[in-house]
Amino acid sequence: MSRSLLSYETLVHAMAGATGSVVGMTVFYPLDILRSRLQVDESDKLKGSPWELLLRLANDEGILSLYRGLAPVLQSLSVSNFVYFYTFHALRRRTPKSNSALQDLMFGILAGVFNVLITSPLWVVNTRMKLEKNNYGSLVEGLWEVYKKEGVRGLWSGTVPSLLLVSNPAIQFMVYETMKRKLLSAGKFDNLTAFIVGALAKGVATSLTYPLQLIQSRLRAGTSIKPLLKDIKSKPSIAFRGLEAKLLQTVMTAALMFLIYEKLVRLVLAIMRVKIVKRQ
Repeated sequence: MSRSLLSYETLVHAMAGATGSVVGMTVFYPLDILRSRLQVDESDKLKGSPWELLLRLANDEGILSLYRGLAPVLQSLSVSNFVYFYTFHALRRRTPKSNSALQDLMFGILAGVFNVLITSPLWVVNTRMKLEKNNYGSLVEGLWEVYKKEGVRGLWSGTVPSLLLVSNPAIQFMVYETMKRKLLSAGKFDNLTAFIVGALAKGVATSLTYPLQLIQSRLRAGTSIKPLLKDIKSKPSIAFRGLEAKLLQTVMTAALMFLIYEKLVRLVLAIMRVKIVKRQ
């Protein structure tokens, strides 16, 4: 089998990953809105459980406020996950079949760095569109407005913590692929297992890297992190502000993403194999 970085199989993985992430984010998007607000907004009204806060936001600002900026998020997410899945699986194709957890971690980091450098401007605009103070008409308009006001530096604000945060998907993929290999060898990997393993992998990655995500959100929103660092110094628990909502959103989104991803990859590759056999 060719080990070229360009292949139909790698393309299938990338498209399936992008599709799965879009579906997962669409279903659990209100939790992502809440997570962004908790990380950036210091308002006293954001007190209580995630479900109480969602009801309060819907009541105070309207149900549509829970879906503010959904379209550009899905556009950015599809690009981001396509790049990440494609790079990760392309790198894996270049190595022997005996993949290891360390290899998965390394490939995850490389894929993450490549992804961050390409898509950071998209996420800067997305973060600001979720907040009340920015009402860009579209993703492209947001990119242009940020560039006009803040230049290239503004478009890539938060890139440093984002580069550090490549550890998040890298850890996620390492845990997921390691558990998947063990379960496949035992003949116990099915759709439900993919959902559970995806949730566990994301839960581990998010818990380990959350403080960096908090700083990243502040920088992308154009908010100074000095007050945040000062507060964290006096009260370390602030570094995990919004973690409950973040875990709910990312864990469920990742679980659904991996479930859809696995089903699509199996389906498309099975169809491709049938066509190849018929041609022969």
